[in-house]
Amino acid sequence: MRHERPSNAGEARSSALWGKGSGGQSRGSALWGRGGRSGIALLALVLSVVIPAAGIAGPEKTRALVPSDLVSEAQAQPDKIFKVVVQGDQLNGKSSDVAEAARNSGGNPKRIFSSLVGTSVEVSGKDLLKLARHPHVKVVTRDQALKPTVYEDSEMWRSTTGVKSLQSRPAVTCALNLLGLKLDPSCVASPAYEAPQTPTIAIVDSGIDGTKTGDFGNRIVARMNFSSLEPNATGDPQGHGTMVAGVAAGSSSRYPGVAPKSNIVDIRTAASNGQSLTSDVIAGIDWIIANKDALNIRVANFSMTGEQEASYRTDPLNRAVENLWFSGVVVVAASGNHGLPDRKVKLGAPANDPFVITVGAIDQHQTSSPLDDTRAPWSAYGHTADGYAKPDLSAPGRWIIMPVPGDATIPTTAPDRVVEPGYMWMSGTSFSAPMVSGAAAQILARHPEFTPDQVKGALMVSAEYLPSQGITIGVGTLDAVEALGVTNPPDPNENLKPFLRSNGRGGKSFDEANWSDTVKANANWTAANWTNANWTAAKWSSSNWVSANWTTSNWTSYTYTESNWVQSSWSQSTENE
Repeated sequence: MRHERPSNAGEARSSALWGKGSGGQSRGSALWGRGGRSGIALLALVLSVVIPAAGIAGPEKTRALVPSDLVSEAQAQPDKIFKVVVQGDQLNGKSSDVAEAARNSGGNPKRIFSSLVGTSVEVSGKDLLKLARHPHVKVVTRDQALKPTVYEDSEMWRSTTGVKSLQSRPAVTCALNLLGLKLDPSCVASPAYEAPQTPTIAIVDSGIDGTKTGDFGNRIVARMNFSSLEPNATGDPQGHGTMVAGVAAGSSSRYPGVAPKSNIVDIRTAASNGQSLTSDVIAGIDWIIANKDALNIRVANFSMTGEQEASYRTDPLNRAVENLWFSGVVVVAASGNHGLPDRKVKLGAPANDPFVITVGAIDQHQTSSPLDDTRAPWSAYGHTADGYAKPDLSAPGRWIIMPVPGDATIPTTAPDRVVEPGYMWMSGTSFSAPMVSGAAAQILARHPEFTPDQVKGALMVSAEYLPSQGITIGVGTLDAVEALGVTNPPDPNENLKPFLRSNGRGGKSFDEANWSDTVKANANWTAANWTNANWTAAKWSSSNWVSANWTTSNWTSYTYTESNWVQSSWSQSTENE
C-alpha cells in the first residue's frame, strides 16, 4: 500500500534543508530554497571568478589569486573592513608568516590555522590590495558565510541499507517448558551477537542537543563552539546538527542511527540561523586534527556544501578537509540539494574534493526494493570545476525521521512535520551523508587498520548499482552490510597519491601545481590511471567508473586557467520533500 505524502510535500524549496518540491513557490537559501523568506533566509552568495589582481589593483604585479568581485569592491570601498581567508604556500610556507604578512600590510589576523597554511584576517579595502601583493600570500578569498545544507516508512532506509543487521542481536535460546527445563536436551543456545565498538564521529554542524539522553546517552564526549557569530551559544537552537547526529549515531529504540554505540564530538560552527563562516569550520577542523587521537575520532561529517562552483586547488575549506583526511579521519560531505531534475550542476567545497566521500540522496519510492530507487531530483551531481565526477555514492534521503530539540527553529517553523515530541521528518543530502558516516564507523570498528582511502573503497565497491541512474548517484547506493565484508578494498584515490608532498609540518599536502601540469600534459590521464584500482568485485563495472565518471571530455582547458578559478557559497544539505 502506498502512503500519501504529507500535505505540504508539494511546497517547493530548493535548499539542502528544504530543497525543491514539485510545485509551489521556491524559497531562497539552502535552508529555505531559492527565493526569499524573511527571518531565516540566509545569505545567497554569487559566483566570483578568481583572478590575479595585477593590472586591477595597481601597476605592481600581484602575487595572489583574488576573486574579481572582491578586488572590485576593495577598490570601490578602500575604507571598508573585509573579512577574508588568506593562504600561503601549502608545501613550504608557515601560517605565522601569512599572519605577519597581514599585519605588515595593515590587516588584523584573527585565527591562525594549522590544517592549512593561512589565517583569517580583517583588512580594509586599500590594505587588502596591498596584502595581495605580499610574497607570502598565494590566495585571498572572502571568509564566506556557510548555510545549513521524510516520511514514507521511517524504518525503510534502515532495512534497505542493511543497517538493522549491524546492531546487536539477542541469543537464540532453546525452548523451555513451564518448569524451566529444556524440551530438547540437545539444544545449545547460540551466543548473542555484540557489534564491536565503533570509533568517535565528529559532527560539524549547528550543535547537538545533549539533553536528549534517549538518543545520545552520555556519548557526547566533547563540545566545542567555533561560531564567531554566536561565540557564547550552547545546545542546538536550529536543530539541524541534532538531526544529523541522530542519523549517524542516535540510539533511541524507535529511531536509531547507523552507529548507535559511537561516541560523538559536537563541533558547532553555525549560529542559530544556521550560518557559519568558512574560518569557523576550518578552526573546527584544526581542533579535530589536534584531538583525534585522544578521542579516537575516525569520522567527520559535513552536512553542508557550496551551491556555487569552486576549485579544490584554491578553496581554503578543501585544503582543510584534505589535511583532515591525510591525518587519518574519514571525511563525509553532502553533495547538496541544488540539483536539477534533468541535468548536472556545479559543485562547491567540500563536496567537490576528490579525496573525500561525497554523498547524494536517493528516493526509495515507498518500496523496500532498490530496483525502483532513483536520484532525488534535488540531489546535486555533476563534474567539479577540476573535472571530478561527484557524488561518489548515494544513500536514502527522502522523508527521514530524526531527533530534534522541540523548541528549535526547524520544528517550530514546520510543526506539521513533527511525528511525536522530539522527532520530526525531513529530507535532504544532509541526512544521506550521516548514514554513510555511520557506515564508515562500522567499517572501522571491524577494520581499525583501514585508512580513509580504504574505507572509501569499501563503501564504493560494495554499493548497489542502479543502471538506470548512471552517474547521477555516483557508483551506486549504500549497502552497509556488504561494505563490512570487504577485506581488501580498492583505493579510489590511488592515482592522486603521487601528488602528495610532505608539508614540513609533520603531514602531507596535495601538490596541485604538479597535478595540474601532469593533467595538462596528458589528455588521457583519467582514462589511463583510474583503471589501476581493482573494481572487479563491484556490483557495477570498472568500465562504468572509468568511462562514465572520468571521461577526458570533462577535463576542459578552462579547468587549468587561473582566470577561471571560482569561489563557493555554502548551504546545509537538507530538503523539505
